[in-house]
Amino acid sequence: MRIGNVQLDNPLIAAPMAGVTDLPFRLLLKEQGCGLVCTEMVSAKAIYYNNKNTEALMAIEPEERPVSLQIFGSDPVLMGEMAKKIEERPFDILDINMGCPVPKVVNNGEGSALMKQPLLAGRIIEAAAKAIGKPVTVKIRKGFDDAHVNAVEIAHIAQESGAAAVTVHGRTREQYYHGKADWEIIRQVKAAVRIPVIGNGDITSPETARQMMEQTGCDGIMIGRALRGDPWLIGRILRGGEKPSEDAVMDMILRHSRMQIAISGEYMGMRQMRKHIAWYTAGFPGSSKLRDAVNHVETYEDLCHLLEMYREKRKCW
Repeated sequence: MRIGNVQLDNPLIAAPMAGVTDLPFRLLLKEQGCGLVCTEMVSAKAIYYNNKNTEALMAIEPEERPVSLQIFGSDPVLMGEMAKKIEERPFDILDINMGCPVPKVVNNGEGSALMKQPLLAGRIIEAAAKAIGKPVTVKIRKGFDDAHVNAVEIAHIAQESGAAAVTVHGRTREQYYHGKADWEIIRQVKAAVRIPVIGNGDITSPETARQMMEQTGCDGIMIGRALRGDPWLIGRILRGGEKPSEDAVMDMILRHSRMQIAISGEYMGMRQMRKHIAWYTAGFPGSSKLRDAVNHVETYEDLCHLLEMYREKRKCW
């Protein structure tokens, strides 16, 4: 798959997820063979004001490339200027978020709120695409709600405004992440535009990945929530195989924790890992008790001790 001048090894793309796709997790996904990883979304306003937390969100390592950096905002001038400001950073693709359903984003006229303003969406994409030499892509939804399903229109506007590819999440903003994703709208977008179309929504297994490609004709697939606690899903789609054993998962938890600590320090790193460990251990015997114990762990040494206890007595949890 090719996006602008960026060649991907395969069409599997990890969705940008706030609080999830930070640097350590992206590196783990890349190890599994992910064709393209994407940063957590970054506010154009935060870049403008040199917000200290934004710097960490934009940290990129050479071994994770190609990587997409996602920004969001509603001011075409600011979006173009901030795209230019960060162009020299080591990302390969700039993605514009027009799909985030979170109220604090939507209420600012950003994210999926832009689905209601096609002309403004086009101006934003055009401003970014003209400002930088790197490919600009856009992530959209089916529409804002069932009464305003306009993904085909927005995708066409994106193409004419200079976008190199478009990702379509087959749910409306009002659905958030509930209900079934509509793959038919992805097929309609693919039939309507010339640029690559990436399908997103309900990819949970090698079977659903194959089915989406067959049913929609999309060029690539973006996988989101199913990767939480299961970076191996990328490898299973690409190469087949079984899910990892509980022991292999626990080994990964410890490795992921070490990577998180190296980036964030032990105090913050261990707290950031709590949600990841909950996802990694979902379905384990006594997983609720294990998660409760993990939420009281303060140090890496304590985590090692807890997991060793669990390995020895997991049937009793």
